[in-house]
Amino acid sequence: MNQKELKELIEFLIEKDIAEFELERGDVKVRIKRAGEHTFVHSQAEPRFYAVPAAPGVAPELGAVPVVAAPAAAAAPPAAPAPEEGLHMVKSPIVGTFYEAPSPGAPPFVKPGDMVELGQVLCIVEAMKLLNEIESDYAGEIVKKLAVNGQPIEYGQDLFVIRPKK
Repeated sequence: MNQKELKELIEFLIEKDIAEFELERGDVKVRIKRAGEHTFVHSQAEPRFYAVPAAPGVAPELGAVPVVAAPAAAAAPPAAPAPEEGLHMVKSPIVGTFYEAPSPGAPPFVKPGDMVELGQVLCIVEAMKLLNEIESDYAGEIVKKLAVNGQPIEYGQDLFVIRPKK
């Protein structure tokens, strides 16, 4: 079970207000139990991850994986302007560290003014020593980059503003 499937499963459980869920698929066993403000995810075939909402402004612990996006945690940074009509926000699908380039000293994947295609790599988010390429879910022009290189980012945090192609 990959991270995207797990995220979709958790969103479905939240939407349906299911407090406890267990799934076995081959040698993978996932158990999700929601209790108040904290959500615990346990998987026997993979390492254990615990996501506990942190206080605003506090960097997440290494190993923390987002499983529930609290409304306050998903909010854009206060400096982010209100989105214009027709603009699309690219959000982080995971908690981690934002990197604008494939390696230190390399040029960034994209910069404001660049045209991007659907599926084009915009940045990397490092989570638990894994480098996750974040791809564009829209084709269009990069209007603004909202994250700073090397900055810790939260699940659902706005990373880029794209003006879709017409």
